[in-house]
Amino acid sequence: MGNWLVNHWFSATVFAAWLGINIFLFTYYFLFFDRDERYFYTRAILGSALAWARASAKCLNFNSMLILLPVCRNLLSFLRGSCSCCRRTLRKQLDHNLTFHKLVAYALALFTAVHTIAHLFNLERYNYSQQANDGSLPAVLSKMHLQDSNKWLNPIHSNQTTVEYVAFTTIPGLTGVIITLALILMVTSSTEFIRRNYFEVFWYTHHLFIIYFIGLVIHGVAGLVRGQTEESMKEVHPQRCAEFLVHKPKECRQECCKEPEFGSIPAESWKWVLAPIILYIFERILRIWRARQKVVVTKVVMHPAKVLELHMQKKGFRMEVGQYIFVNCPAVSLLEWHPFTLTSAPEEDFFSIHIRAAGDWTERIIDTFQQQKLEIPRIEVDGPFGTASEDVFLYEVAMLVGAGIGVTPFASILKSIWYRFQQNDQTLKTKKIYFYWLCRDTGAFAWFNDLLASLEQKMAESGKADFLTYRLFLTGWDTSIANNAALNFDTVTDTVTGLRQKTIFGRPRWDIEFSAVATAHPRSVVGVFLCGPEALAKVLQRSCHQHSSLDPRKVKFYFNKENF
Repeated sequence: MGNWLVNHWFSATVFAAWLGINIFLFTYYFLFFDRDERYFYTRAILGSALAWARASAKCLNFNSMLILLPVCRNLLSFLRGSCSCCRRTLRKQLDHNLTFHKLVAYALALFTAVHTIAHLFNLERYNYSQQANDGSLPAVLSKMHLQDSNKWLNPIHSNQTTVEYVAFTTIPGLTGVIITLALILMVTSSTEFIRRNYFEVFWYTHHLFIIYFIGLVIHGVAGLVRGQTEESMKEVHPQRCAEFLVHKPKECRQECCKEPEFGSIPAESWKWVLAPIILYIFERILRIWRARQKVVVTKVVMHPAKVLELHMQKKGFRMEVGQYIFVNCPAVSLLEWHPFTLTSAPEEDFFSIHIRAAGDWTERIIDTFQQQKLEIPRIEVDGPFGTASEDVFLYEVAMLVGAGIGVTPFASILKSIWYRFQQNDQTLKTKKIYFYWLCRDTGAFAWFNDLLASLEQKMAESGKADFLTYRLFLTGWDTSIANNAALNFDTVTDTVTGLRQKTIFGRPRWDIEFSAVATAHPRSVVGVFLCGPEALAKVLQRSCHQHSSLDPRKVKFYFNKENF
């Protein structure tokens, strides 16, 4: 538990600050609109629904200001680079960008629901007050437009006007409906099931954020909700003059006989979101400019298990281990961009990715490259962008865990290590790497075997055979594979992979693995890196907490996960 607090204190601080600001904004503006005397007459018609609507609106503005920042990937990469000398705990927070993005999105959904429900009550009360003829204060206030069209407080001026009419014909009503629908579509299409199985739906609906921000900026322009002006407050303060509106003498000569004047609440949303929108526009301009630079595909390899390997070159392209790029293939789709981890090393004169068939777009791009053998399809690239795996060489000991195609960031790391051994790099801080690869079928091992075999040979020649310990786990197999492995268990090389290390049938027993690492490195800082499913992430994170010592002088495990 102590290590969990050490690893997550900053995340908890950020969350507490964000939550605290939301609570402060909601509480402050709720009390403001519930008690401020400028809105005495407005509350006479609307009641407490006014405060609920305005307080939730302030929180909507605040979270709308934040929602774009976690997806400004160039900004995050810049911060990661500028924080290279910062504490490990601070750098790790950048890897939670999508988690924070989702958290803010859920807050937007919550405050939108509160804001919408409150305004539905407001419209009903406006409509009820307009139709009332009982001489009450709300009824009198709702009829003030009959004497002077500029002196109105109730935006509904006719008994025939319905709530639906106001919702779909006024600027606040129509923009409110549009941005609510856009938000509903974005949130519902962001579920794990949709993103995994229908990525295109997620991709296209998420671009409704443009409509959301346009609607948000102009939502309050019409100023339907009004309050008493400062000048009018000085002349006819509601505390002493409100009763004269209901019981006004025929020949009234007092100061309170003058009717109050009202003004709209100024639109403020643009003030909150202007800076993030400008920042995001610059982000997109940079990405578009970078994506338009020519990419040359130098090599195409089709691996078993329907995995496509592409080698590419691009002028001025510089990368670090574990980074990723966004890829677009105009022959498949002009608009869709998909993230892929780089499998090449910084020391190579090209950059590469491996694409596994896991959806409509990936299947189409693989088919396109298979069919067009004479003319290679054009590829556009945006990036590279930083990830948690960039920090692997900051640890004395590293545990790399890849599930299926999730091995790709570690291909880059292991290749870089191979080159560093060749160059006899003495600056390498990492002294030991444990590599775990979990695959469902034997074909998935094929494209990675050559690299592992080269590493085995190079490290043996360098006298550092114990630098890398790797374990390959086959989580799906049939009887014939298992029988063949058992019959040939005494052979020098593995029957499944052809490597010296034997393939293990089943899943890792993480408690045993972590205990072994902790025993072997009792005073080391161990970085645990995962590129794989969320279920496995929870298991590894729990193991990191359980096997980290409370003693700061002893072993500590720090969990890192790839997030796109």
